[in-house]
Amino acid sequence: MHYQPIQPAGTRTWAVVLDTGDEANACLLAFARAQHLSAAHLTAIGAFQRAVLGYFDWNTRDYRRNRIEEQVEVVSLIGDVALKDDQPQLHMHAVLGQADGRALGGHLLEGHVRPTLEVIVTEAPAHLRRRHDPASGLALICLDKELP
Repeated sequence: MHYQPIQPAGTRTWAVVLDTGDEANACLLAFARAQHLSAAHLTAIGAFQRAVLGYFDWNTRDYRRNRIEEQVEVVSLIGDVALKDDQPQLHMHAVLGQADGRALGGHLLEGHVRPTLEVIVTEAPAHLRRRHDPASGLALICLDKELP
């Protein structure tokens, strides 16, 4: 993983480039921690050699893991960074294109890069925090007016 600021003054923005073999979640979480991000959004394009997409099953309150064991294009990856217990947490969704043009989508649980993933990360001006939601079992963004 390599990165450089592309707008260092004001709202910080970086270009983050992941290389073959990098795992997207691990690298981007390490980046968020290193930059002390408490709130940010990101977008990316590139390709994965394999991935795992999640579908949140409301009945089980857990993610169904859909494994993709083939080269796919990252047609769109969007996400955010917010704090949970004072640590950055990622929430990313991806649309992945297969060789025949079909698309698969869901919560990005794993993404193993090949040959690159080009990510733009923009820090948000307000801090975002996640709070456990008892109805879903998920950590959801809690706006300041909702904080206990």
